[in-house]
Amino acid sequence: MSKVNIIAIDGPAASGKSTIGKIIAEWLGFLYFDTGLMYRALTWAAEQHQVDFNDGKRLAQLASEIHIEIQTPTVQDGRSSNVLVNGQDVTWEIRHPDIDERVSIVSMHPEVREALGLQQRCVGLRGKVVMVGRDIGTIVLPEADIKIYLEASVEERARRRYVEMRERGEVVDFESILESMQNRDRIDSSREVAPLKPATDAIVIDTNEMSIDMVVEKIKKTIEQKNHKI
Repeated sequence: MSKVNIIAIDGPAASGKSTIGKIIAEWLGFLYFDTGLMYRALTWAAEQHQVDFNDGKRLAQLASEIHIEIQTPTVQDGRSSNVLVNGQDVTWEIRHPDIDERVSIVSMHPEVREALGLQQRCVGLRGKVVMVGRDIGTIVLPEADIKIYLEASVEERARRRYVEMRERGEVVDFESILESMQNRDRIDSSREVAPLKPATDAIVIDTNEMSIDMVVEKIKKTIEQKNHKI
């Protein structure tokens, strides 16, 4: 259907990357791959193995010892993908608030980003993929045909995460979510290796006042225009 082969969608937490990336992937018949799930899965595994979150070398070693799988969802419970660690379904375990608080610490280590980034790049270079994350267009797949960067205010993103968690039946506090997200933004944007930022050739979309459908239509038009030029 499409001459565009690799699409990178980046942005901070709750900017809409996962929802929108999956819709675009389904529209194109491409693989949808959320790289953030890999970092969450590793963070969960580090908790289980009592690995120090500040020990980048040991975390990278753990990443090579465990087997993380990101699959098309087989359960209709709101998940965008199945996430398995050594065959165990941890899809919802990696969404707990304690993982939210620690995943940025785990992902800031250069050794961890190199270990998981290589795995992500291998998947991406197969083509026909919509890959979402925080450094796809800048580091993992700089040769992506289309690079999208989604952004929104931290207050709006915290509200979205609050609603999402409440709909899953979780008891959550908005102020705690907001504080956690502010801290995560700070860590993600200030780390020395692969900081969160749009690629120089990315299309930046402010989603504050846009519905999911509006963002999707904008990206679809971008893809169609790109295909027309090729």
